[in-house]
Amino acid sequence: MDAQFLVSFGLILATFGLYIGIALFNKARQTSDFYVAGRSVPAVFNGMAIGADWMSAASFIGMAGTIMIMGYDGLAYIMGWTGGYLLLTFLLAPQLRKYGRYTVPEFIGDRYQSNTARLIAAVATIIISFTYSIGQLSGSGVVIGRLLEVDVAVGTMIGVILIAFYSALGGMKGITWTQVAQYLVLIIAYLIPVIFMSLQLTSNPMPWLSYGQVIGELRELDQALGITEYVVPFTENTKWQFLALMFTLMAGTAGLPHVIVRFYTVATMKAARWSGAWALLFIGLLYLSAPAYAAFSRFILMDQVAGSPINNLPAWTTAWVDTGQLSVADQNGDGVLQWAEIVISKDIVVMATPEIANLGIFVIGLMAAGAMAAALSTAGGLMISISAALSHDIYYRSINPHASEEKRLAVGRWSIVIATVVAGLVALNPPGAITQIVAWAFALASGSFFPALLLGVWWKRSNGPGVIAGMVTGLSVSLAYIFAAKYGGFTILGIVDTGAGVFGASAAIVANIVVSLLTKEPSQQVQDEVIDLRYPEEMTYKDGEVWIKDGTEG
Repeated sequence: MDAQFLVSFGLILATFGLYIGIALFNKARQTSDFYVAGRSVPAVFNGMAIGADWMSAASFIGMAGTIMIMGYDGLAYIMGWTGGYLLLTFLLAPQLRKYGRYTVPEFIGDRYQSNTARLIAAVATIIISFTYSIGQLSGSGVVIGRLLEVDVAVGTMIGVILIAFYSALGGMKGITWTQVAQYLVLIIAYLIPVIFMSLQLTSNPMPWLSYGQVIGELRELDQALGITEYVVPFTENTKWQFLALMFTLMAGTAGLPHVIVRFYTVATMKAARWSGAWALLFIGLLYLSAPAYAAFSRFILMDQVAGSPINNLPAWTTAWVDTGQLSVADQNGDGVLQWAEIVISKDIVVMATPEIANLGIFVIGLMAAGAMAAALSTAGGLMISISAALSHDIYYRSINPHASEEKRLAVGRWSIVIATVVAGLVALNPPGAITQIVAWAFALASGSFFPALLLGVWWKRSNGPGVIAGMVTGLSVSLAYIFAAKYGGFTILGIVDTGAGVFGASAAIVANIVVSLLTKEPSQQVQDEVIDLRYPEEMTYKDGEVWIKDGTEG
């Protein structure tokens, strides 16, 4: 065992102990604790928890690498995710919080007065969250496997055991405070290396301000090598794929059940809005740093690795070549490594940065702990969503409405354990790269929940048959396009599987509107409830009039 292994192992073990301790201290003792943390989470801490829930392994590990490899085209991820977050914060989250339910399927079932719609939404929640969790568990396996020097499969199963334990024990209450701790770990781990790289390359500790200088030097290197410039748009994909991917991520973000439910954990609509504002700040720290990561890493690879003698490469390259994530080969036999002879996986850019910048063993270990926090925090939220769909929306609301608190908690905890183990087994042989699997989950959310929630909150004429037709159509179209593009090579306007959500969402909205208009309109009570969602909690809309809380007509 070398010093690097011991430091990394110690840091990861310490954070694992912290998460388990938090779960034990915040054990859920009733269903409101298990599903919505007792609706008592302060806005600033809920903002941190949203940030951790949001910044998955795909964001932490893969986003900077995606931008480094794709250049301008990789910005579709940042623009889509950020835009979706704003869409959710301003147009959906406060309204959903005012409606006051435990889960997204419960809102859909009650808003549309349809048990069938609630069951379809519950099944969609399970499909989306399960797909998403495969990517997270796969990411945790990569991180644990690399740092503990064990097989990726072993690393994945270590992650499964940890998530199953603290999620099942603490429920949403335990996960909330665990995610707060995970946010602090991951953001510190993410920022330290990029700040040091900025100091090394530009003598400026503010990477968000300094990486523009490096971009200019990258353009000169690209021109000297005669390759496509880093900042030129639409070189990796078509313009339509860029727009479709951005829309899919935006609409999918606004429809992800495990993110929406975080806004149910605060006491009021006002707190939900403030949660969104805090989360925007916390998420922005990472999202604004990813392009700097990408530019610095690409510059170091082009300036310090490419052009070096093949037998005298930097020491850090050896460890990553051994993992298969980095490939270097002197293809033309001139003894010098050319830029075109370097093949780097986008999933190692952030993880390898401390070694690239020679930041020391503690920072390398901290980065590993941060990546683990990102993968585990999102996976925990996903498991709660699956559990709530199974134990609350299906078991309690449809099968056994007289179940006791103890019975419901037991069903919820076992649902988490079973779902985590099954997702972990699938993650041992994932069907795609982490960011690709995550994009599929967003496409499915775009085609199912986004139209149902958008029309459910803002169009009072939308009804039960309409939302059923919309969700079934949207899910079917999204799934069909993903499979056709991924395995059949079928595309429209060059849009590949990761942009499937644009077709699913369009089809769902059209189906919802057409079927709603062809069938009976909702009752006047339901239509009043929909309009009431647009007013603050201090005001109520009823019978065409607006009333303030003390009963005075507005």
